[in-house]
Amino acid sequence: MLAACAVVLLWLMPVSYSTLLACEELVRPLNDLDPRHLEGRWALLAGSFSDPAHLKFFKLRDTSTLSYTQINRFGHQCQYLQYNISAEGSSFTFDVQSRFSLSMYFLHTSCPDCVVMRWLVKSSRRISVDLYLLSRRREVEQKELEEFRAQLKCYQLPEPVVMDPTKELCPEQPENQPTAAAAPQAEETVAQKA
Repeated sequence: MLAACAVVLLWLMPVSYSTLLACEELVRPLNDLDPRHLEGRWALLAGSFSDPAHLKFFKLRDTSTLSYTQINRFGHQCQYLQYNISAEGSSFTFDVQSRFSLSMYFLHTSCPDCVVMRWLVKSSRRISVDLYLLSRRREVEQKELEEFRAQLKCYQLPEPVVMDPTKELCPEQPENQPTAAAAPQAEETVAQKA
């Protein structure tokens, strides 16, 4: 019996070791990203979250783009959130006025016009690890989506919510700019959900 257990363990070891090596590469932070590569418009293609409440809220989005302003479409309405971002090496910290801590860094991806972001969100109510796949295209090839799914498995996150590529993105500038007094109130509402 002991010999049989040893054989099974030896048989499983290469599989788990290769999985660990694959995960080591898939979760490797991208340290040499040129900031100019990030300029322009990026469409959110898929995302997954360790916090079920955040995942439920995320499923309500039709589309999302990220620049200095994050733009989310919920049905026929667009939401514009502006953040001050500071870079420290390969990680980025978002100024959300001490309501919660939000930090992010990029992960390695073989997709040439994609970025994979790992976010760590901490508040008094929750801690969540979120992974996002963004691209300059509205749809990626199946192998690129499978690589993202493998990254999610490394972090033990659920299957991704995949955005519908046929849904129209919001314009980069809102049609009616909110007044200075109204903008923080809208941001506060979103922050309370975090």
